Amino acid sequence: MDVRTAPQKGTVTQRAIDQIKAMIADGLLGPGQRLPTERDLAVQLGVSRSSMREAVRALTFMGVLEARHGSGVYVTQLAAGDLLESFGVVADLSRGPQMVELLEVRKVLESTAAALAAARIDADQLAEVTRHLRAMDTTDDTEEILAHDVAFHRAINEAAGNDTMAAVLEGLSSRTFHTRVWRGYQEEGAIERTRREHARIHRALVARDPEAARVAAAVHVGEVEQWLRERLAEGV
Repeated sequence: MDVRTAPQKGTVTQRAIDQIKAMIADGLLGPGQRLPTERDLAVQLGVSRSSMREAVRALTFMGVLEARHGSGVYVTQLAAGDLLESFGVVADLSRGPQMVELLEVRKVLESTAAALAAARIDADQLAEVTRHLRAMDTTDDTEEILAHDVAFHRAINEAAGNDTMAAVLEGLSSRTFHTRVWRGYQEEGAIERTRREHARIHRALVARDPEAARVAAAVHVGEVEQWLRERLAEGV
């Protein structure tokens, strides 16, 4: 494929981004492979070096490329966690209604992840989920509860066996987002309810019951979503 024949859409930098992505998709550049020099690649794609520099910078931010000091620019391993890292930025910077939208997405994905985990979780993974559940039940310290809450859900998402879904949820459930939403929720007397909801999810995993796990996780995130909607309606 001659990448210079790609459709000429958007800015020159965007075209360069699209062309590099096309080279990766077509196998002309593979995971771990070093890119040609900035000058050579700019000539190959028919763009200026400044546009190429901006394209490389953007793709590095996306996790597609990696700049190694003194060595050059390489294609990353294209792992889901690297490519979806920017979800965390969206979650961290979200405000108001956008936070509700993120919780809606989390509700769909976490309920699916919980169902998959109930079908696929092994003994070691279940022990990890149990450890964080018990840790949450034995402390009243908000920060400790928050830390184990995040780890509890991360362990379930990893047990689902879908790296891409786990990476998306990791971004949507960033520590900053969790802190902003959950601290307020828990400080309004919801800690015990949160513990009960976590216990319900855990029982479904122990029973290897995907549908029960799906419902329990959806209810759990849905409670927080409803609380946030009410807060926004009150103008808080």
